[in-house]
Amino acid sequence: MNKVVASSDEAVAAVFDGATVMIGGFGICGIPENLIAALVRKGVKGLHTISNNMGIDGFGMGLMLEAGLLASHIGSYVGENKLLESMVLSGKLNVTLIPQGTLAERIRAGGAGIPAFYTPTGVGTIVAEGKEVREFDGRNYVLERALTADFALIKAWRGDRLGNLVYRKTARNFNPMMATAARVTIAEVEQLVEPGELNPDHIITPGIYVKKIVQGEKYERRIERRTVRKR
Repeated sequence: MNKVVASSDEAVAAVFDGATVMIGGFGICGIPENLIAALVRKGVKGLHTISNNMGIDGFGMGLMLEAGLLASHIGSYVGENKLLESMVLSGKLNVTLIPQGTLAERIRAGGAGIPAFYTPTGVGTIVAEGKEVREFDGRNYVLERALTADFALIKAWRGDRLGNLVYRKTARNFNPMMATAARVTIAEVEQLVEPGELNPDHIITPGIYVKKIVQGEKYERRIERRTVRKR
């Protein structure tokens, strides 16, 4: 089955107001920047986003925030986005922060069909408030629910027309697990190849998880925070 669509705009055409959308990547590495830009052009509103972080102002998910597309956000890090920080502090955006490993496991569990799991992370802190805590072998664990979404927008290095995906380096953070945890997974790739050109041993996300695939129009490859050594 050929899952290729002609443009990023066509790829996100089915995303509706109020949808829950997972967005892959780590910082601004491995983010589906062309699909994000297409969502901004579409102007869909009231989105509930799930991603590790919101990146930086003026790029990636920062554009979604500036365009007023978000109703809520689940992530693990505010960090480099000043607009997100100000909206959280002023109460203008509902943001839920989750320990990074717990966030990753909640998404992985959602993709695996596991409704919940126990973890020691967060026990005795605000993270555990209102959640079930249970003792195993003398240690307390907090119950965490799995995360799923209507759509997952992910980025891979290479993909074929059947939707099989290969990632590179840091882009393997969150993208593969999100691909399994959404009702509709939309992938953008830097290189689009024919079936059979990918080494089967290198495929991380099988095409069965991917509904649509598009070759990204352009990539800016920005640096999240530039630092230099002291002389």
